[in-house]
Amino acid sequence: MKVTRLISVLTAAFMAVSCSEKYFDVDSTDYLTGENAAQMVENDPEYLSSYISGLYSFMVQYNAGGTSGNEHDDFGFISCTMVGDWMAGDVVLHGSRGWGMYDYAFDYRNFNYKRPFQIWSTFYTLINNANTVIDFFQPGTDPQNISSRGYLGQAYAIRAMAYMYLILYFQDPMDGAGNFNYEAKGVPIVYASRDSKSADTVSERQGRNTLRIVCEHIEENINAALPLLEGYERPSKIMLDKQTAEGIAARYYLLTQQWEKAASMASDARRGYTLMDEARLHAGFMDIEDAEVMWGFNHTSETQTTYASFFSQMSNDCPGYAGLDQLGKLIDRKLYEQIPASDYRKSLFNGPSGGSPSVNAAAIASTLPYAARKFGFLDQWLQDYVYMRAAEMYLIEAEASLRLGKDSEAQSLMTELMAYRDPAWNKTVTLDEILLQRRIELWGEGLSYYDRRRNSEGIVRSYEGTNHNLEFLTKIVDVPAHHKYWVFQIPERELQENPSILPEDQNEL
Repeated sequence: MKVTRLISVLTAAFMAVSCSEKYFDVDSTDYLTGENAAQMVENDPEYLSSYISGLYSFMVQYNAGGTSGNEHDDFGFISCTMVGDWMAGDVVLHGSRGWGMYDYAFDYRNFNYKRPFQIWSTFYTLINNANTVIDFFQPGTDPQNISSRGYLGQAYAIRAMAYMYLILYFQDPMDGAGNFNYEAKGVPIVYASRDSKSADTVSERQGRNTLRIVCEHIEENINAALPLLEGYERPSKIMLDKQTAEGIAARYYLLTQQWEKAASMASDARRGYTLMDEARLHAGFMDIEDAEVMWGFNHTSETQTTYASFFSQMSNDCPGYAGLDQLGKLIDRKLYEQIPASDYRKSLFNGPSGGSPSVNAAAIASTLPYAARKFGFLDQWLQDYVYMRAAEMYLIEAEASLRLGKDSEAQSLMTELMAYRDPAWNKTVTLDEILLQRRIELWGEGLSYYDRRRNSEGIVRSYEGTNHNLEFLTKIVDVPAHHKYWVFQIPERELQENPSILPEDQNEL
């Protein structure tokens, strides 16, 4: 099966690169199988710490998706969610040419293009790396050592997250009535030995399983992860703990419209975190030690990837691609106009007259009308990546509560959040208001494609006075909900090497 063969190659390549750079420095485990491996890890759980560190290092690896050449829009997990933002309408790409123009134009989804391969291989490599950790433990028995339990729980949580993103990008998860479509074609499942699936099941599920089967697997992973992470204290925010795993679960349950579980998970996930005040909102979203940040990656001089990085692509204040206007990143004009002047977040973007230049003279896009100033600048490209914040959990809990008819709970949650965002906010909470606040709060953080898909929303970029770059939009300008252009085709190499995926299983061109 190509999923397995390709990802094994990618994992081997990752280990070779990581070993040379001391990201993934591990001994050979060829002799460790079954009971021997489980016993060794139980006796010395820190043996696995290298594998766990390597898993998270892969998430920020340059060319993580296995693309070839000088691909400065392929740098791991956050690059996959970033390109979703480029498609989803709230980010405007400004300039004449640069990274992202084909995503923005919905012209990068074909089976023989780079983007489907990048997304597919990034998430399947994460799954395979998680399986490597999972298979250090024997089926049917959970480890007793708290560190070992924590490592195993993290691997299950990462697997759940990876499958969630795969079904988002490679299928329309909603039906025409706006309900989650469990009968739609999903993606292959790659099992670990510890999953104890029969040979027939492993073989059957190498093809396009229904979303119901994939979701059952995601929920098995969530249900395995959370009790294993109970009591585990992570050494840094680079890793998952129980609350961040609950945050992943909250995203999944919101997607699948399991409102009670989404609200409960989000509530538990945000415990102990403190919302950003006005000053911290303007600090550049680049420090995972901020008290609102739940999960991210702390870049060092050894791990940063310079131009092939999130801040190069998204920060107009950096001397990277965005700052050089190749391409600059602006906020959609209509969205900007819906942010009240009293809202602290409005000043995270230039107004229609432009703004003051960056401290870095090369960052010319910082002066553009509607240019984002949300993401900051640090010398030597040492900005951290932020994967999850407590504000998102407030918004998930509020939305799920409102959809359950718990209006007072939703009102209380939004009032608490908005006290830190807009002191003049005093609205009766509606679903439209919550979704608008998600668009403002989470702009550029990789969640707008997720929101468009789960809410069956299209985008309109042709409105009067639009600031969208119509020069690029030659294939389609306004993209309705459920349009085939939202869905990536399965990569060509998968079709060639996986006999379980037939030509008729391909997504529509």
